[in-house]
Amino acid sequence: MSAIVIDDITADGRSLECDVRPRGRGERFFTGEPFEVTYDRPIEDVPDGVLAIPVLANVCPVAWANGADVYVDEVDETFAHALEDVQGVLESMYEFMEGGDLYARRTIDADPDSDPDPDGDGGESALLFTGGVDSTCSYVRHRDEEPILASIRGWTITPDPEDDGDWADLQERVSSFAAERDLDTAFLETNALEALDHAMLLAHYRHRVDGAWYSSVGHGLGLLGLCAPMAYVRGVEDVYVAATHWEGIDLEWGSCPAIDDRVRWASTRCHHDGYELTRQERVDVIADYVEAEAPTLELQTCNRRMDGNCGECEKCYRTAVGLRLSGLDPTAHGYPFSHEEYDEIRRAMERGEWELGQDERYMWADIRERARETDPESPAERRFFEWLVETDLEALVSEAESPLSHRLLRAGARNTPASVYNVAYPTWKSIQSGLDRVRSQ
Repeated sequence: MSAIVIDDITADGRSLECDVRPRGRGERFFTGEPFEVTYDRPIEDVPDGVLAIPVLANVCPVAWANGADVYVDEVDETFAHALEDVQGVLESMYEFMEGGDLYARRTIDADPDSDPDPDGDGGESALLFTGGVDSTCSYVRHRDEEPILASIRGWTITPDPEDDGDWADLQERVSSFAAERDLDTAFLETNALEALDHAMLLAHYRHRVDGAWYSSVGHGLGLLGLCAPMAYVRGVEDVYVAATHWEGIDLEWGSCPAIDDRVRWASTRCHHDGYELTRQERVDVIADYVEAEAPTLELQTCNRRMDGNCGECEKCYRTAVGLRLSGLDPTAHGYPFSHEEYDEIRRAMERGEWELGQDERYMWADIRERARETDPESPAERRFFEWLVETDLEALVSEAESPLSHRLLRAGARNTPASVYNVAYPTWKSIQSGLDRVRSQ
């Protein structure tokens, strides 16, 4: 029998910690580290049933993939129902989902009439925010609500001390954006992907999902669930997470309307925002906002750095072209760019210098549709638009497997007994640490 026990949930000041004790088939997917989240306000007065939400949101998808039941002392009743709904969605999305039940000694109904934010300095909505195209578009759409801008360390920015600089850069950028608009911020830090054995999850499931485990399966429910104590403390009724994809994109992704719109707890409801807009249409929303209110707005989307945009990676170029197609000068909004670089984009794509996946294919196709309608401003831009309209984007997508050595490591991990793997884990982890870093669109 496979089971996962959530035990000893404690809130000490701003820190949440609990033990995760798996047994059976799912054991290899946990490192033995306590699950931890640090908030920027005290959470000691948050009910235990709400404190359980962050760990349940991250552990339950692993349990469902292994047919394991989950046991916890107390859980918010509304969230327990949300888990049932999300479980149904994931089981319909992935054949490897086997199910499992949640058992709680107590369910609670957090009083929706209580006032967890008596000082009134919070807001009634929050937005997961990085400063990229998607989250900035969602801010623009909901700016009348003055949402709390919530940023999370633990996914694309890991808890590793080597990422301290990136986290500081993100905090500074988000804080500056918020201060200019008189908004509140919330910064959360978690070791969720350290308590979960993300390397082993990747080894077992990468060949069955379009991307890594967390991006394809866990991150919609997982990231939103991390926000529950913060939302309770600040009286947040609505939490928005910006869409990555849009209607018509046939990719399985862990954050989508079917999942995110079902996540809820106490008096808080979550929303997958902007799904009806393509990425280029989201840039249009930002362009209108720039013209009306924010002429100096800078975006941050770079795959290589957090203290600005390198201007040379695929994502920087893609965003710069998108800004240009929405009538903005990329150099005025964080992207060093000249028309001569259109030839460089074409060369990089034709030579396979960038690892392009299905996400990028859809996004360049979206750009292509806008390019058909746009009058070029230079010969270089004309050449690029003509090439983009005629090129076979599917042929440019890199579907190549990882190097043989990486495939063998993953296969070995899949077939290693848990007792042996636990001894070998530090070596496996060090080898994997440079691989498969999740791309954030």
